[in-house]
Amino acid sequence: MEGGNSPSLQLQQLPLATAAVSVQPHTDSFSYKENLIGALLAIFGHLVSSIALNLQKYSHIRLAGSKDPRAYFRTKTWWSGLFLLVLGELGVFSSYAFAPLSLIVPLSAVSVVASAIIGIIFIKEKWKPKEFLRRYVLSFVGCGLAVVGTYLLVTFGPNSHEKMTAENITRHLVSWPFLLYMLVEIIVFCLLLYFYKERNANYIVIILLLVALLGSMTVVTVKAVAGMMLVSIQGALQLDSPIFYIMLVCMIATAIYQATFLAQASQLYDSAQISSIGYILSTTAAISAGATFYLDFMGEDVLHICMFALGCLIAFLGVFLITRNRKKPVPFEPYISMDAMPGMQNMHDKGIAVQPDLKASFSYGALENNDSMPEIYTPATLPIVQEQHGSKAASAPPYRVLEHSKKE
Repeated sequence: MEGGNSPSLQLQQLPLATAAVSVQPHTDSFSYKENLIGALLAIFGHLVSSIALNLQKYSHIRLAGSKDPRAYFRTKTWWSGLFLLVLGELGVFSSYAFAPLSLIVPLSAVSVVASAIIGIIFIKEKWKPKEFLRRYVLSFVGCGLAVVGTYLLVTFGPNSHEKMTAENITRHLVSWPFLLYMLVEIIVFCLLLYFYKERNANYIVIILLLVALLGSMTVVTVKAVAGMMLVSIQGALQLDSPIFYIMLVCMIATAIYQATFLAQASQLYDSAQISSIGYILSTTAAISAGATFYLDFMGEDVLHICMFALGCLIAFLGVFLITRNRKKPVPFEPYISMDAMPGMQNMHDKGIAVQPDLKASFSYGALENNDSMPEIYTPATLPIVQEQHGSKAASAPPYRVLEHSKKE
C-alpha cells in the first residue's frame, strides 16, 4: 500500500511546486520595478539638488559682482534654487520608500557628476580645445567612471523588499546583529569624538568619520520614516505607532549634528577633499548600516554582491577624479610681507604674529582707527623733515623730511 500510494502523492505535489515557481518571477519583477522607481527618484533628486545649489551660488556671485543693493533672498534666482532644492530633497526622500537603502545611498555620486558638468558648461574662461581637454581630462574620466558605477549599482543592487510596518522596524531594531553594530559604532564614535575634542586631532578623516557614522543612522531612520509613510498612504496606518516618532526624532537629531560637523570640516579643509572623502566614508558606513539593519543582502548570490561592490569602487574612483581636478582656494595674504625684511620675525614662526591682530582684522596700522587703543599699539609715524626754500617767517608744517647723505 505504501508503495502504491507514493506515486500518487508525488503526482499530487507536482502542481503545487509548479504553482510556487510561477509566483516567484512575478514577485521578482515587481521588486525590480520598485528598485527602478527608487533609483530614478534618487537620480532625479540628486540632479535637481545639484542644479539648485549652483543656481543659488550663481545668485550670490551675481550680486557680489554688481551694484545691486538687494539681498540674496530678494532675487528670483535664489528662490528658484530653493524651490528646486526642496523638490530634489523630496525626490531623494521618497526614493528610500521604494528601493533598498544600500542601493539609494551610492547614487549620490550623481550630484557630484552634475556639479562637474555644470561647472564645465558655465565656465567663464576661454581655453583652446587642446588646453581645455588637458585641463579637464580627469573630470571627463571621472564622470565616465561614475556613470559606469551607477549603472552597475542599479543593475546588481540588492533586491530585498519588505513593508516598513511598525512591527517589522521594531523587530529589526532589537535584533542582535543591529545591537552589536550599534555597540561598535557608539564605541568608535566616542573614541573619535574624544580625539577630536580633547586631543585637538582636527584631521579630515576623523571629522568625516564622525559625519559618516551619524549619516548611517540618518539614512536608516529616513528609510523607516519614508517607508511607514508610504504604507500609511497605501491604507495601513502606521503614523500612530510610537516607533514612527522615535525614528523621526532620531532622523532630525542626527541630521543636525551631521551638518554641524560638516560645517566645521568646511572651515578647515577644501570642499573638494570633503566631497570625495566624505562620499566614500558615508557610503561605506550607510551600506554597512543598511546591510545590518534591513538585511539588504540577505539571499543575494555572490555574483550580485561582487558586482555591486565593483560598482561602488568604480563610483568611488570617479568621484575622486572629479574632485581632484577642482581648483584649490588661494589663501589670503597680508598687505606687507615681512619675509623679505632682515631681522624681522616671520609671521609663521611658532605661531607668533609680527603685528597684533587688532579687532580680528588684517588691515595695516594707519588704515585702522586706533584712537581708543593704548599708545603702544598706535602706528608709528615716519620721521620726515621738509626742506625750507622760502622765507623764515613762513610757518613750518608739522612734518620734516630728513635728508640722508650718501655716506649714510
